[in-house]
Amino acid sequence: MKTKQLLLGDEALALGAINAGLSGAYAYPGTPSTEILEFVQGNDVARQRRIHSHWSSNEKTAVEEALGMSYCGKRAMVSMKHVGMNVAADAYVNSAMTGANGGLLVIAADDPSMHSSQNEQDSRFYADFALMPVLEPSDQQEAYDMARYGMELSERFAIPVMVRLVTRLSHSRAVVEVDAEPSPENELHYPANPRQWVLMPAISKMRYKQLLEDYTGFEQASEESPFNRYIEGKDKSLGLVVTGLGWNYVNEIFPDGIPFPTVKVSQYPIPTAMIGRLFDECDAVMVIEEGQPIVERKLRGALDRTGVIYGKITGELNLTGELTPDGVRTGIAKVKGDMECLKAPELHAASKVTKPRPPALCQGCGHRDVYAALNGVLEEYSHPKVFGDIGCYTLGFLSPFNAIDTCVDMGASITMAKGAADAGQHPAVAIIGDSTFTHSGMTGLLDAINENTPMTVIISDNLTTGMTGGQDSQGTGKLEDICLGLGADPAHVRTIDALPKNIEQMKSLFREEIEYKGLSVIISRRECIQTARRHASVKK
Repeated sequence: MKTKQLLLGDEALALGAINAGLSGAYAYPGTPSTEILEFVQGNDVARQRRIHSHWSSNEKTAVEEALGMSYCGKRAMVSMKHVGMNVAADAYVNSAMTGANGGLLVIAADDPSMHSSQNEQDSRFYADFALMPVLEPSDQQEAYDMARYGMELSERFAIPVMVRLVTRLSHSRAVVEVDAEPSPENELHYPANPRQWVLMPAISKMRYKQLLEDYTGFEQASEESPFNRYIEGKDKSLGLVVTGLGWNYVNEIFPDGIPFPTVKVSQYPIPTAMIGRLFDECDAVMVIEEGQPIVERKLRGALDRTGVIYGKITGELNLTGELTPDGVRTGIAKVKGDMECLKAPELHAASKVTKPRPPALCQGCGHRDVYAALNGVLEEYSHPKVFGDIGCYTLGFLSPFNAIDTCVDMGASITMAKGAADAGQHPAVAIIGDSTFTHSGMTGLLDAINENTPMTVIISDNLTTGMTGGQDSQGTGKLEDICLGLGADPAHVRTIDALPKNIEQMKSLFREEIEYKGLSVIISRRECIQTARRHASVKK
């Protein structure tokens, strides 16, 4: 029996996993993946079953925790945004070598157009590198269905399976047909050969050989997948290879049916037999994929002399930013030349009502007071440098603060400030949030502690993970103890409330610790104004 629900793509995938017998969900928050774990945490069935759902310290620990649950035979999933895959890469790539026991989904939500990200990297490259199967839903219904299918595929081949989402699918809603009753969870059971999980060289060599042998099965599964298919078309002057969300756009511009032979790809490795048939039947082929041209590159090979493959590399489709129905329509028209749609008006003209609203720190945010005080002190120096990090406080780069000089990746503020101080830079100031500090700042701080590097670290603690909506921060109430436990000098681990009335006191503290010829840690604390409002409304 089925029911219908209106769901985000993230929510559809999460509900699909719950209904497929999920036992554990792990994640670190990051747009556009955050709603996956949030849905699990708010779901009635998940609460009744006590499905383990917790925000991990970072993406690497999340993958390892999910892998541990899979080892015990339970079904698990781990979710993150695309740059989180960089943090998780060590565990992720090696998980293809250990294999899985209980079904394990690794969900990577990519962010084309960089709506809230440092880059546009495509997570399919990681799966290709790791020799791991990938599922890429084209709509919310497939996101739901792929959760169960992916768990079963994972258990069938004893390997984790990546599910690749993109922002437009993660954050749009559609009616999804879902199971009325969830499946039972797996019982505890263990691998037939538990030694395969010990990646000593002798075992790794055997496991790698096995992975390469299994890859043939992954390819066959893609050819037989219900999510990949060959669609006949009368106009064989052009064939289309369409992946993931691009399938929606192609159907939107051809509401009466796609006139060209088309291969829909939503499971990888790419179905080479289907695509080979397309090349045999068509004069030319166009690849339509969201993200980087990974499929297009594979079809071209190292030496592309065919002259019959079109897409992003050849310029018919945009190489950066998101695909759009208009962009796909225009791209096909460029290849065909005489198509009527080339002259048709835009399907989706830009809105004349909405206006861009640049991001800014909230009024009442404690980060504002930190930057106000810090800027006031740094005016006294000729070449101060402030090394920033990932979070709400990154907005201190913008006017009126113009307060940070770098932002590279999670945790880089402390390590970059250390490198600058090693080079002789003074002042060298790092500013990092509480959640980012426990994510990947602690190890950098340990380096600075061990050398007593002359630098100042400001941990701007708003008691939450503010940028992604107020999830739990792993360091709440522990930051001083963590710093002291790492070995920081107690005399130079200082705490202050980041309040407007304390601006002069903050300036005095910053000035004093900047002048100290060793490592200083200042914890400036004030609850996020948004979570404070929510907490106040709950108390009422």
